[in-house]
Amino acid sequence: MAEQILEMRNITKTFAGVKALDEVSFSVNRDEIHALVGENGAGKSTLMKILSGVYPHDSFDGSIHFEGDQCRFREIADSEAKGIVIIHQELALIPYLSIAENIFLGNERATAGVIDWNRTAVAAKDLLAKVGLSDNPTTRIADIGVGKQQLVEIAKALSKKVKLLILDEPTAALNDEESSKLLDLLLGLKKQGVTSILISHKLNEIARVSDAITVIRDGSVIETLDNAARQIDQDRIIKSMVGRELVDRFPKRESKVGEVVFEVRDWTVMHPLYDDRVVIDKVSLKVRKGEVVGLAGLMGAGRTELAMSLFGRAYGRGHRGTILKDGKELKAHDVNSSIRQGLAYMTEDRKNFGLVLIQDIKSNISLASLKKVSVGNVIDQGRENESAGEFAQSMRIRCTGIDQVVESLSGGNQQKVVLSKWIMAEPDVLILDEPTRGIDVGAKYEIYTIINKLASEGKSIIMISSEMPELLGMCDRIYVVTEGEISGELDREHASQESIMGCIMNHKRRTTA
Repeated sequence: MAEQILEMRNITKTFAGVKALDEVSFSVNRDEIHALVGENGAGKSTLMKILSGVYPHDSFDGSIHFEGDQCRFREIADSEAKGIVIIHQELALIPYLSIAENIFLGNERATAGVIDWNRTAVAAKDLLAKVGLSDNPTTRIADIGVGKQQLVEIAKALSKKVKLLILDEPTAALNDEESSKLLDLLLGLKKQGVTSILISHKLNEIARVSDAITVIRDGSVIETLDNAARQIDQDRIIKSMVGRELVDRFPKRESKVGEVVFEVRDWTVMHPLYDDRVVIDKVSLKVRKGEVVGLAGLMGAGRTELAMSLFGRAYGRGHRGTILKDGKELKAHDVNSSIRQGLAYMTEDRKNFGLVLIQDIKSNISLASLKKVSVGNVIDQGRENESAGEFAQSMRIRCTGIDQVVESLSGGNQQKVVLSKWIMAEPDVLILDEPTRGIDVGAKYEIYTIINKLASEGKSIIMISSEMPELLGMCDRIYVVTEGEISGELDREHASQESIMGCIMNHKRRTTA
């Protein structure tokens, strides 16, 4: 019989009179990868914050038992001392410190209060080797990619002699290759005696590596599935998560494509810091009225840089080429002029660039349309409340009211607030960068339905996604971006994962800018 390493008994956690967790009992066996899944707001992260000491023991009801001992954690340091380490979705690394400095931050290798840098470098190199990184420990975090940063976080956890590793959406910002490497690492750590709890909305990854899968819905445990034989598929997990079978992952849409609304010709953009580095090279594309056009490509291909440069030149310098809207050249040299001329860009990073987290829902929704809710440059609270209330209802934002602080919303509901902000601005062309990143399958379906509705109303939509099935299920046409260039254009009939990868692999970059 498997040995139990963790048992959480009858955990109840309340926020402002609302139960986030209701008598939740959750157990994990030693040397297994245990997945924790559920819709946004189900209570997964709250449960893990209780386990890791983010929420102290006197802020909830219930008990935690780790390796047979009852634990009363007052802070994160208490749980880490027991060997429980959490890696949050927003990585806790300092970009301008080195890899080695980040690994041992707060856990320094010192003698008599003085850091021993040689010892630090040697220890960091050994830990990096364990997670499959060969980078120099003196390299700054800012100079490595997100995939490597995730591995540095795991190396940091290993430095604390981790026994139970909690990973919250570790592959949300990674491409398929990086995700696969990270999951293989978790499997390797399991063989070395590290137990893991994995929170993820990527159900194919859950099905691949998890020995057990616990489903949480509305603050309660629905069931725990035994996946030791890897026989649980995505459809089975979805049924438990949402309480019903999701027959179609992507809602049906009857395409009614009109004339060309948005066109880009020979668009070239230089790197913001290096004048001789071409990031976007002579890109040309068209988007028609009522059409959803996808931008596919590997991470680092230049999709986000392209989108941001088109939106008021928010990225890069030395912009060359032509942007046309409704057949006329668009002269938008900053974000405000782009918004005024009917463009909108929903960033992939909603928490840093899409929302003001400490403000309420209504303030965020009206942020790009202040003139609509103002009289004489003074915000009319009545108008703002009315507009925000209509969006909260029509977008089905789960909240206590439009005065609720956005930071307290789940990821899916935060995404709906960002979408509401841009829809309120009434753009003709809407650029959506990773619109479903980090949200659950049910919330994804709702976002897809909103996108289809916007297209049916005649909006022109450019959609960037790292998930090929998402692009294939939602888009009328797909442009493939490779090394800052368009390497292929595929209509719905001819688009497939194989044809997209073929465009990427067979692309030959131009020799001149």
